[in-house]
Amino acid sequence: MTDTAIALSLNWDQVDEYISTLADIIRHDGVPQTIIGILRGGMVPAVLLAHQLAVRDVRGIEVTRTLTEQPNGEKAARPQIVNPVSVGVLDINADVLLVDDVAGSGATFDTSAALISHRVARVRRVALVVNTVNWERSKLVAPQQTLDYIGTTCAGWVHFPWEV
Repeated sequence: MTDTAIALSLNWDQVDEYISTLADIIRHDGVPQTIIGILRGGMVPAVLLAHQLAVRDVRGIEVTRTLTEQPNGEKAARPQIVNPVSVGVLDINADVLLVDDVAGSGATFDTSAALISHRVARVRRVALVVNTVNWERSKLVAPQQTLDYIGTTCAGWVHFPWEV
């Protein structure tokens, strides 16, 4: 991966700042009962938010779309849920926070939310970063109309501190 392909390279301090800001906003809207991180990258911000919000029920859902780890790598036509039962049993009255590290088109969020939205009272979507280049290519609506909370945006590939 070359640095020229990276539009945003986050360090841990920046991630902590975005998580703290997101947690304050989410707390104002109501602390969720359950936080579900979209595997792999979404688990890191999901756990960080869980600590900030004092939420103990943290789960993961494995949804794959990107086929490589390279910037602008090939993607599957549609996101695939690898293990739908991994979310477990959810309380019908639950307020769920669905978290991912980056949103490019919103399709992974849509697929994940479709699996759980009919099983709970409320699903909110959190993206630490929105890649606006990919979003503009694939959506007719702004990310703010699809996602409830956004840490930041960038125009291109994002490198997170937990990535090799």
